[in-house]
Amino acid sequence: MNVRRSISTTAVAGAAVLGLVSLSACSGASTGAEKDKDGKLDVVASFYPLQFLAEQIGGDKVSVTTLTRPGVEPHDLELKPRQIAGLQDAGFILYLKGLQPAVDQAVAQAGVKNTVDAATLTSLEAHGADEKDTAHEDGAHAGESHDDHGAHEGEAHEGEAHAEESHAGEAHAAESEEPGGHDHAHEGGDPHVWLDPVKYAEVAKGVGAGLAKADPDNAAAYEKNTDELVKKLGTLDTAFRDGLKNTATRTFITSHTAFGHLAERYGLDQEGIAGLDPESEPSPARIKELQEIARKEKVTTVFFETLASDRTARTLAKDTGLKTDVLDPLEGITERSKGADYLEVMRANLAALQKALGAK
Repeated sequence: MNVRRSISTTAVAGAAVLGLVSLSACSGASTGAEKDKDGKLDVVASFYPLQFLAEQIGGDKVSVTTLTRPGVEPHDLELKPRQIAGLQDAGFILYLKGLQPAVDQAVAQAGVKNTVDAATLTSLEAHGADEKDTAHEDGAHAGESHDDHGAHEGEAHEGEAHAEESHAGEAHAAESEEPGGHDHAHEGGDPHVWLDPVKYAEVAKGVGAGLAKADPDNAAAYEKNTDELVKKLGTLDTAFRDGLKNTATRTFITSHTAFGHLAERYGLDQEGIAGLDPESEPSPARIKELQEIARKEKVTTVFFETLASDRTARTLAKDTGLKTDVLDPLEGITERSKGADYLEVMRANLAALQKALGAK
């Protein structure tokens, strides 16, 4: 596959209770989980995918606000002074370190005890602009049959049953992790883990554990809600696996390289016009290379997204005689989104991929 796999090493050490959760504290930080006037845990999520998890797992026990307004490209977020100041009053902060520098800085300054970095709850693998350097190594994909892809796919899914498991095995998993969970450095890892339902389920479990630790009186509710969400994500994973098993081509072109985890999970080749930054401009050489890949791999569609410019994607499609369609990286829900929430938009993404790849 045309995705460079470079999983960061996870140190093995004894974890704190309910591991897979990175809790940070400093002198003068709040000493307990803050609740609002209705007795709900005050949760601040950095952007939509984490907001969705907090709402689904927290249910009626939490009050969730997000730092990234609908329609705002998360990578470009700049926080207002009142947002930064308000973080200190949060009972629980959920963010993804490395995706939004302004949030990283504000969270570090806030010093809230119950702070969870979602990037520590799963592994971040390297996908990005440098994918072109490994494109179609040794011509492997040029002559590879769909049966071969199915074999790779089976390998990718080996041991995946944990996506539908309950928390029964979580404590044991935590014992082999550091309190910070997976070692991660965004500069070496793709942060778009929510686009892989299996990785997103891993994050969900960690979020549930974190909420239970911050608000132990409602731990049973958080565990129940986590289990229900993980089962839904397991069903979504199955839909993607089955829906993309047999296709006319395995290659798709996107405006920015957000779908590396998804591509690797389901045996696809992602070719990004830009890298992990959706606003970066491709070189003329990269455009020429993409045109050649499109012809060679029988690509039918160039995908763009809802929150970033589609100009380059549409130009490439026009020059190459390809169609265009939306593949939503789910960094925010707007009126242009093909669904009201994460699960609905991911189903729309699956349908778009099936159409573009010629699913049989």
